Amino acid sequence: MAYRHIEVRANETGFGAEIKGLDLSAPLAPQTLEEVKRAWAEHGVVWFPDQPLELEALERFTEEIGPFGHDPFIKPMADHPHVLELRREPDEKATNFGAGWHSDWSFQETPPAATLLHSKVVPPKGGDTLYADCTRAYEALSPAMKELLAPLNAVHSAILPYSKKGIFAQEKEKRTMQIITSDEAEKTQAHPLVRTHPVTGRKALYVSPVYTVGIEGMSNEESQWLLGGLYQHMTKPEFIYRHKWRENMLVMWDNRSTLHFAEGGYDGYLRVMHRTTVAGEKPL
Repeated sequence: MAYRHIEVRANETGFGAEIKGLDLSAPLAPQTLEEVKRAWAEHGVVWFPDQPLELEALERFTEEIGPFGHDPFIKPMADHPHVLELRREPDEKATNFGAGWHSDWSFQETPPAATLLHSKVVPPKGGDTLYADCTRAYEALSPAMKELLAPLNAVHSAILPYSKKGIFAQEKEKRTMQIITSDEAEKTQAHPLVRTHPVTGRKALYVSPVYTVGIEGMSNEESQWLLGGLYQHMTKPEFIYRHKWRENMLVMWDNRSTLHFAEGGYDGYLRVMHRTTVAGEKPL
């Protein structure tokens, strides 16, 4: 379907698209908003260049997409409880936040549908975000593999990064972002290993190395063998889009059909991003 109210320039694969012709500092007309949501569902990752948004505008646009999601384990900004500031100072030595393939908060019963990330200070090098198209990765599987995966439920947990024995709890280097490690991170949540997108109806692989800890009904050895093969498949170059940031750019991605990975490479430079999430539905 053609777009009448927005300009959409998609990548050659169809995964990832730039949306132009909008001013997100003001509310969008209903027809325009509907087209933005359609482009986001269709392309998985969309970005809006040249959007010098204040926090209030970012919050308002987020709520146009849907109600705020719940963001655990990270202290939000003062006076903005739904905004996380992803800030890394020039002298920080800790690993950059988000350095592992994941779909945001997939360990929740109803994980977020969308994540929005707005760039305020962009370093002159490094800091790319990689996105994996879990829909095309699923569609590229053989019929036999699809049949094997169809009935399986994957077990998700925040134990690896956010538990009191997790990666962040063991950090030695200082970090500007305030991470809150907790026993709550040890809880688990099962979701279909293959989920169906509620808008497009397309199926996607829904597992990640950061938050998936096993597969129901399988031993740990069996789970890791199968999951390891899926991770290698999902992150093949043909399924990856590498996003290069510019200042005042807003990116919105679909956690129901993508994974993402935040690269480093900008030691010695300040980087500041503001992040919100949109509540989602129970994966089916």
